[in-house]
Amino acid sequence: MIVKRRMGEARSKDEQNAETAIAMVPGWRGREGEISYGMMVGGLNNRNWRIEVANDDRDYFLKIPGDGTEIFINRATSYEAAVHAHGLGIAPEVIFHDPTTGTEVHEFLDNHVTCTTADFARPEVREQVIRLFRTLHSGPVLSQVKTIFDLIDEHLEQARELGSSMPEDLPWLLHHYEKIRAAFEASGMDLVTCYNDPMPGNFLFAPDGALKLIDYEFASANERSYDIGVFACEMFLEEDETDALIETYFGTVTPQMQARVSLCRVLADMKWGSWAVVNRMLTDWDFDFQKYGLWKYMRGRAMMQDPRFDTWLRQV
Repeated sequence: MIVKRRMGEARSKDEQNAETAIAMVPGWRGREGEISYGMMVGGLNNRNWRIEVANDDRDYFLKIPGDGTEIFINRATSYEAAVHAHGLGIAPEVIFHDPTTGTEVHEFLDNHVTCTTADFARPEVREQVIRLFRTLHSGPVLSQVKTIFDLIDEHLEQARELGSSMPEDLPWLLHHYEKIRAAFEASGMDLVTCYNDPMPGNFLFAPDGALKLIDYEFASANERSYDIGVFACEMFLEEDETDALIETYFGTVTPQMQARVSLCRVLADMKWGSWAVVNRMLTDWDFDFQKYGLWKYMRGRAMMQDPRFDTWLRQV
């Protein structure tokens, strides 16, 4: 249940921050008496609020960046991606963006239902996701090029600076990681606007069953096959299910694309494993980031030990 406040009724630091952010929106100035707000549950990186404005025909979603998230998230790129995605018809409208704080206001997608992992057990829903990615990839390429290798390297450097607890076999993991990098660089990176973060809660079902994609914080110009690989990874898909994604996207399944997607699954676990052990040092949230990170490394390690690993490297 969302506890609603009126402007001027803030009782906590978070609510004070929300009122400050609301006051920044040009279209709401002078309408403070018509505005109510309430904090929404969920979100690992931000404080999120639902905003109601009297006599408006829609509600709004206010996102206030969490402390320390600037080391992970380029808010300007996130805004650029969200605007592009709305133009492509797959995301809500961006109403306001403050380039200094990263605060954003979006159209609130009322009567939409948040997806769960169970929804992605349905092949037809997975096909919808891949079509969303294909639409996003078809749009303008983002200004910021940040490949999956850039992302992992950044987290590894952050982990070193913060003194994060890393796996004992990190040198072995990095040796295999560098093999993957060399294979992709030799073949050439296919850069498109990638979403990079297919958490179930970022997909919303419209009343007619169509999917919308929200929250473009981790978007960047990245390797095309990564969005397929990270989605297959996060949804624990079997190989035949992953091949179905490749076929939906490309119309055919080739050994090269199977290899690229398989290796991108490895990279996804390296990325989010590294992200998690860094987050453990930055937040006191009630979530075991360290355990999550080490589990990600464990799964990536298992794919590096797959007897086909060297074959994938050659096929890329």
